[in-house]
Amino acid sequence: MDLNSASTVVLQVLTQATSQDTTVLKPAEEQLKQWETQPGFYSVLLNIFTNHTLDINVRWLAVLYFKNGIDRYWRRVAPHALSEEEKTTLRAGLITNFNEPINQIATQIAVLIAKVARLDCPRQWPELIPTLIESVKVQDDLRQHRALLTFYHVTKTLASKRLAADRKLFYDLASGIYTFACSLWNHHTDTFLQQVSSGNEATVLSALERTLLSLKVLRKLTVNGFVEPHKNIEVMVSDRSNLFVTLGKCLLLDFLDQHPFSFTPLIQRSLEFSVSYVFTEIGEGVTFERFIVQCMNLIKMIVKNYAYKPSKNFEDSSPETLEAHKIKMAFFTYPTLTEICRRLVSHYFLLTEEELTMWEEDPEGFILFIDIFHEYNQTLTPVLLEMMQTLQGPTNVEDMNALLIKDAVYNAVGLAAYELFDSVDFDQWFKNQLLPELQVIHNRYSWDLGEILKVHRNSPIFPLLCLLWIFQYLETMFTLLFQLLQQVTECDTKMHVLHVLSCVIERVNMQIRPYVGCLVQYLPLLWKQSEEHNMLRCAILTTLIHLVQGLGADSKNLYPFLLPVIQLSTDVSQPPHVYLLEDGLELWLVTLENSPCITPELLRIFQNMSPLLELSSENLRTCFKIINGYIFLSSTEFLQTYAIGLCQSFCELLKEITTEGQVQVLKVVENALKVNPVLGPQMFQPILPCVFRGIIEGERYPVVMSTYLGVMGRVLLQNASFFSSLLNEMAHKFNQEMDQLLGNMIEMWVDRMDNITQPERRKLSALALLSLLPSDNSCMLMSHLEEPKVTEDEEPPTEQDKRKKMLALKDPVHTVSLQQFIYEKLKAQQELLGEQGFQSLMETVDTEIVTQLQEFLQGF
Repeated sequence: MDLNSASTVVLQVLTQATSQDTTVLKPAEEQLKQWETQPGFYSVLLNIFTNHTLDINVRWLAVLYFKNGIDRYWRRVAPHALSEEEKTTLRAGLITNFNEPINQIATQIAVLIAKVARLDCPRQWPELIPTLIESVKVQDDLRQHRALLTFYHVTKTLASKRLAADRKLFYDLASGIYTFACSLWNHHTDTFLQQVSSGNEATVLSALERTLLSLKVLRKLTVNGFVEPHKNIEVMVSDRSNLFVTLGKCLLLDFLDQHPFSFTPLIQRSLEFSVSYVFTEIGEGVTFERFIVQCMNLIKMIVKNYAYKPSKNFEDSSPETLEAHKIKMAFFTYPTLTEICRRLVSHYFLLTEEELTMWEEDPEGFILFIDIFHEYNQTLTPVLLEMMQTLQGPTNVEDMNALLIKDAVYNAVGLAAYELFDSVDFDQWFKNQLLPELQVIHNRYSWDLGEILKVHRNSPIFPLLCLLWIFQYLETMFTLLFQLLQQVTECDTKMHVLHVLSCVIERVNMQIRPYVGCLVQYLPLLWKQSEEHNMLRCAILTTLIHLVQGLGADSKNLYPFLLPVIQLSTDVSQPPHVYLLEDGLELWLVTLENSPCITPELLRIFQNMSPLLELSSENLRTCFKIINGYIFLSSTEFLQTYAIGLCQSFCELLKEITTEGQVQVLKVVENALKVNPVLGPQMFQPILPCVFRGIIEGERYPVVMSTYLGVMGRVLLQNASFFSSLLNEMAHKFNQEMDQLLGNMIEMWVDRMDNITQPERRKLSALALLSLLPSDNSCMLMSHLEEPKVTEDEEPPTEQDKRKKMLALKDPVHTVSLQQFIYEKLKAQQELLGEQGFQSLMETVDTEIVTQLQEFLQGF
């Protein structure tokens, strides 16, 4: 692409691509897509977005196309990869001038430079860091800020790399520039403090931005740039007052999380600082909410940190653990713990009516209380019991402060219920204290106790209070409610009664089975009578949901009534679906989860699904769960009947839904491959080339890439012959040799392993990649496995839970020892290549990886 002649043409098309007129926009986008793989295109984009005289929207679009091109075409192994000559020119052009006047565009340029740095720095781009260091020293404010912005994004990106060789490079970089980064932060902090008194808001904000950027650089270097930070003098020198206070939020939490033993010298000061500002008069009037939250998080992380907890036998604990534990115990004395406990309850637990609606958004005070009470329960139990004793008897309903204090103490008792189990007779407390208070008729009192129960419906005390009451009168309560349901005539009244019945069924779960016969017989009649009352039918659907959950596999006896109800409620061609769809889908889902086996009628209802997927509504997530339910229930019959149509629906959905939606679709496909490795790949074959292409081109969204790798890992591990045919198909499409394409895929797969956060998926990828190594034997399955037992404390499993456990017993990810698998594969390679050939191969592997491999395989 000739730059001079092409720039005008590309500029014109980019301008059209910013149009609001779709007849202009669409052709422009198609043209730009065709140019993506043309040599010289990205050089033209660079010329356009660095030309400050052009329209901002056009320059913004040019930056985005350049950034997306890095993800797809910058790697040398990518199809249509950029030439090394063009990349050299582009790298030089990107760091020539840090003078972008528009903040949003400057941020995008910094991000795309960081993307290139992730792939090329330092080997192919050794001049990047020295150029940035020189650029942040210039006196021009704009250039200095832009260089700092780029320096931060580059540091952040390089710090995120996790392969051993990449981590070593970042360690080397950090040790080389750490002193400079500290001085940079000191300089900008001093400048900011000088400017504060000037009164010039713009100047102050500019200085503050540069201070924060340099602080973020220092944070990444400190947390990620050293194997053992506490052994580095430069790092630990930073424990001085101004740095300690300033880094409280930005650095200390990360430092504690990543390097707990390096944090040990800071434990004492961190606790002194946080406790004094949050739990003493020092912080009154000078602290703000986010600061308090961060201090509480810091205290919580120190209290809960497993690295600081010695084993039961102290002699087995490391010296570092014992040192940290000693500091903690010395700080958390009885007076300190007592003051923290009392202040948490009497100050931070006092919830006004407005705060009660907000507490779940910011519950650090509650979480900190639980953690500290659990850690020091022997010390704090008497303190809380004393507070309970002071609240015996009724409280003056006119004294709002007294009601709030009682609320706070009840709150604390509920949170600490498990710890107080041996110290408090909750049965007596309920009968003698709470039950009389529940009978007080006053709006304030009702609000107080009602809100306690509502806010703490997930806490230990709530089910205790409910179940004590419900179980004692279950039969009587259910009988009377059912009689009331039959006698009342108003729809609103019936809805309220059904709501109470649903709550009771939900609370007692399987215990309701002896009493529901009459309700099961009555509901079909009520459903028929309510044909003109859709809201009442919604209440019936909710009741049915809880009934099915309570009956479990026995809910199959309800199918003659249940399945037609689901059919009607989820049929978008029927007018009532506007009201019934959401509850109908939920009922459909719980019916599948509790179904002991597939029936023709249950299978037939799936005909409603295709129109539901076309709606692309907020109910999609439930639809995906329903599809998963069918896959787990009867994969072969279900896939043979519906997979072709379902695959077509998925292909359409993937074109138009959000990234999160795409992930949900692919998870369904992944489940089909897992449950049915033979039929699954055949049925969803049209989707797999898109997944393969996404892996090869380095999908930029980590969650999507992780899902792509999960899908392809299943095919590769459990249906090697299908993977081979897919690879052959893709080689033809990319016009590459199969071996070359496979090598490109493996290289990208290994590079993006850090995108995979779920342990199951990480192991799947490891097994899948190892399965590519040739060998004459297989250790894919292990025998003598028993189905996991359910303890009495756990919720009873649904039929689908049981199906998932049985699937896990056959899934290589759960049944194959990764350690044994790696050993077998390496042994097979040794036999295949011979001792000398094998040693030559191992010499090409990074030494740190070899060391980790040897440690992992110790004992074999």
